[in-house]
Amino acid sequence: MADKVKIVVALLLLFAGFAGFYYLEQSAMIIRVASVLAGLGAAIVTFSMSEPGRQFHGYSQESIAETKKVVWPTRKETLQTTGIVFAFVVVMALFLWLVDTGLLWVVKRLLGQSG
Repeated sequence: MADKVKIVVALLLLFAGFAGFYYLEQSAMIIRVASVLAGLGAAIVTFSMSEPGRQFHGYSQESIAETKKVVWPTRKETLQTTGIVFAFVVVMALFLWLVDTGLLWVVKRLLGQSG
């Protein structure tokens, strides 16, 4: 029950930040943006104190750890793969253009049109 209250309070704080943005429409933009950021920050802090917030934080940390394990391709591998994909796209475009032109020619001959 306490976690639900924390989540509702977090949502209300977020809403208050956005409401402050519109309420302070006569103020400088920096103050309006600060209102949104303050509401967002307070909402994040409040949410992080709940059990779902702690679970989300743990999930985020695990995701970051898994991302660090990824073996990213080298520049050479990236350029080679990009070149192969580009060449394949050009070949397929030419093939489809030839098929389209051939079918257009066949249809025109079947309909008795010259050209």
